[in-house]
Amino acid sequence: MIVKPKVRGFICTTAHPDGCAINVKEQVDYIASKDTIKSVKNVLVIGASTGYGLASRITAMTGLGANTLGVFFEKASNGRRTATPGWYNSVAFEKEAEKAGVYATSINGDAFSHEIKQEVIDRIKQDMGKIDLVVYSLASPRRTDPDTGQIYRSVLKPIGKDFESKSIDVMKGLITDTVIEQATETEIEETIKVMGGEDWQLWMSQLAKADVLANGIKTVAYSYIGPELTMDMYREGTIGKAKENLEETAKNITNSLLNLDGEAYVAVAKALVTQASAAIPVVPLYMAALYKVMKRKGTHEGCIEQIYRVFHDFLYNDQKVLDEEGRIRTDDLEMESSTQDEAISLFVNVTTESLEEDMHIEAYQEEFYKLFGFGLNTIDYEKDVEVIRGMPSMEKSEMK
Repeated sequence: MIVKPKVRGFICTTAHPDGCAINVKEQVDYIASKDTIKSVKNVLVIGASTGYGLASRITAMTGLGANTLGVFFEKASNGRRTATPGWYNSVAFEKEAEKAGVYATSINGDAFSHEIKQEVIDRIKQDMGKIDLVVYSLASPRRTDPDTGQIYRSVLKPIGKDFESKSIDVMKGLITDTVIEQATETEIEETIKVMGGEDWQLWMSQLAKADVLANGIKTVAYSYIGPELTMDMYREGTIGKAKENLEETAKNITNSLLNLDGEAYVAVAKALVTQASAAIPVVPLYMAALYKVMKRKGTHEGCIEQIYRVFHDFLYNDQKVLDEEGRIRTDDLEMESSTQDEAISLFVNVTTESLEEDMHIEAYQEEFYKLFGFGLNTIDYEKDVEVIRGMPSMEKSEMK
């Protein structure tokens, strides 16, 4: 099949398997070029197929030398359409692990369900022993309660007042005005149910009950705070309430792991182009401005650079420095005052006519397409490519 990008709204509905494989290899090579962080035996990554979760799995395998179990919910190709990028990423990761001689296995399904949690526990007991690090990196628009069957849906809305601001149609390169109605109490509660810490707590409780957590267990989840510009839509909106809940959950999990000398952290990362962030009004335009400033300054970091710092400077550093809330902060370069001043000035003054000159919006578009394996100079996108790619660990499991 000849695979080209097909964009609908803020989602690309196709993915290029070879492009995704190159993206994974670049991240593996980056971590391989850095100092070894520490030797850790087993890592579980929940939400392991894209973004920070994928970068965490790569860092665990290459930087820690760890066996990894990745959990995700992705679609394979049926031959008529491509797989999701997360599927191709995970196939590529497992092949990189095979080359490195490091154990890697994957489970595809609803991570919110009791069934997948039990399948993970069974796999750990069968193949791995005990887990030294749990990374929780789920981003989902909805969650089915595993006990009641009730479906909760998350929304990206302000709280207490409607939100008005300029935004951007990234693919068309148009500055627009956006108005988002304030969230209802039900929408706030449901967003917390989906994106808060309840499921993270359930995972850690069930893993502890099954006795598959090693002494000194660490667990980390990811969050974002951002500048005043995005506060109404993010940190003080529905997602922000969910992230506050996530941070409170980290404290509860740490208390529950005292008998294992365990620690739970929330890592606050910088703004990055991801499938999730592309859906948040205002944020893509802010990121276009931020990217221009940080790339010019030489301070820009992608997912893999951010996660290397989380692991090297904080999780496995006895001298780690946390903020007053006990959080890991790798958003320091984004939030540096002169960077913020320049980025906000660009945001405020940009028009459709000045967009390319002021923002270099093509850089954002390139980052977006790269998530799906497109825009790479080393690939001939006019050539046929095999879109059906099997997951090595799943094929081995089926053969048993």
